[in-house]
Amino acid sequence: MNRTLRRSALVVIAASLLALTGCASAAESAPSPSVSAGESAVSGDLTVYAAASLTGAFDAIGEAFVAEHPDVTFSPVYDGSSTLATQILEGAPADVFASADEANMDKAADVAVDPALFASNTLVIAVPAGNPGGVETLADLADVTTVLCAPEVPCGAASEKLLTAAGVTVEAASIEQNVTAVLTKVAASEADAGLVYATDVIGRDDVEVIVPDGADGVVNHYPIAALSDAPNPDAADAFVAFVLSDAGQEILADFGFGAP
Repeated sequence: MNRTLRRSALVVIAASLLALTGCASAAESAPSPSVSAGESAVSGDLTVYAAASLTGAFDAIGEAFVAEHPDVTFSPVYDGSSTLATQILEGAPADVFASADEANMDKAADVAVDPALFASNTLVIAVPAGNPGGVETLADLADVTTVLCAPEVPCGAASEKLLTAAGVTVEAASIEQNVTAVLTKVAASEADAGLVYATDVIGRDDVEVIVPDGADGVVNHYPIAALSDAPNPDAADAFVAFVLSDAGQEILADFGFGAP
């Protein structure tokens, strides 16, 4: 049953239940059954494919979502958005896709149902604690050991745009498939610097942060969508709605994400 017919059926069922309740005899004083606060119409496994930069925020959102829907098992898969989009198009059994940019959501357009923007992010320069490379500006990245995200990954595309605008050419020591890998190498002092999202460095003491000039002009907007072939479409719809809700937005803000 497609999503429109399924929702229509739920409306009809709800209306029928209300009618039956209204026909109950006044002599029957026992209260009609109701759904308790701990119950939920949503259940089963929920597989969410999400950009690596969403790991902390979506772990927290998943926990809050399951608290409202205790019969749901939340199973996130985190990686570079381009990798996830490819896996989805190859038939991976995902219910929801949350990308770190609109370009990779567009790749999944044939299966993404009504994508909606839910967050934004900007880039910063991350350096190991103590800044051994003496990095101060984007131009310095050309003279030290720098790691970057691959250009097909959202953080890589944004890095390329930021560096080009600044007129800086960087020969990266390594190219990583997600932003988490970049930050891991910087934190381990395997590189003098790397470009990562502002949200990735919040609360960390193993790296230092430099906000480069022009960062506010390169903003990644994050879209989310339930997938048309989702194994659990009801849970997918409910999760997307939760991310877009005030509760979901508050959690994202706590993790440093900007408004969509």
